[in-house]
Amino acid sequence: MPPAVHCRRCARDAAALSAPPFPGRGGEEIHSRVCADCWREWQRAEVMVINELKLNFMDPTAQQVLDRHMRDFLLLDSSPDETSG
Repeated sequence: MPPAVHCRRCARDAAALSAPPFPGRGGEEIHSRVCADCWREWQRAEVMVINELKLNFMDPTAQQVLDRHMRDFLLLDSSPDETSG
């Protein structure tokens, strides 16, 4: 069974990702703070965000916009008080 993580988004102890989803500090943060189920939900939502906002990745700001939506979706920047309740 994969190790568990206390997920920021769903606030439960659940299976962690088997590895960071991408290299660097952001990938490590997701690996340590987001469960595999919520990450899969984000992957589905990510496609919708890209399509709805018509993000063009030739524009350097497109990745920043997508990253902001990901952090908001996964509740990575909210305080623990904001996620409980």
